[in-house]
Amino acid sequence: MQGRSKKRARKQEATQSIWTREEPGARQPKLSRAKIAEAAIAIADTEGFDAVSMRSVAQRLGGSTMSLYYYVKTRAELLALMDDALMGELLLPTVSKKGPQALLDIALGTAEMLRRHPWALVAMRGAPPGPNALRHAEQCLETLAETKLSAKEKLTLLAMVDDYVFGHALREAETQTPTDEALAKKLLATGDFPRLEETFRHGKPTPDPKRLRRGLEALIRLSLPI
Repeated sequence: MQGRSKKRARKQEATQSIWTREEPGARQPKLSRAKIAEAAIAIADTEGFDAVSMRSVAQRLGGSTMSLYYYVKTRAELLALMDDALMGELLLPTVSKKGPQALLDIALGTAEMLRRHPWALVAMRGAPPGPNALRHAEQCLETLAETKLSAKEKLTLLAMVDDYVFGHALREAETQTPTDEALAKKLLATGDFPRLEETFRHGKPTPDPKRLRRGLEALIRLSLPI
């Protein structure tokens, strides 16, 4: 009977979300969920997201792969820890101000996080939300607490802001891809693209470093005075 109870307990634990399981006590000083997430993110930043694995994280922490399974059961759970750590970077110590300026600050902070970890744009899609994701959502809603927006309107505005920030991050990543200048000049010389030719006649326009801020301000102003 005791053996069956232990087996049932292990099976139940395996089906639980990492966020509903209590973090086990540290068997080694170098290991914890936070340290595992930190190591995985560092690998993704320096070697690329594809280099992240239980083995590479264990090697970075100076432990064995099996030791990680005491804290993280699957690769999906490892991604969940990474996502929660990234969401933690978005948290403000306190939301000392409310309204459009506070929402703008959070949005710009999100953009900065994505610049530090560009791989997260795609790699973290589908990761289950953890505690820090909920804290981030709570802080965003707190910035709108004194507005007259309904609950639905608040969530819609926050979704629109995220859409803009993530879309800008994707576009920013694309601009780092080199273009075929010779081909572009050849096509413009055909006369089939007069507006483009006029725009690029004196060289490539200089990117506006304040474009993201200006776009977010315009977007938020549609719903709130800024």
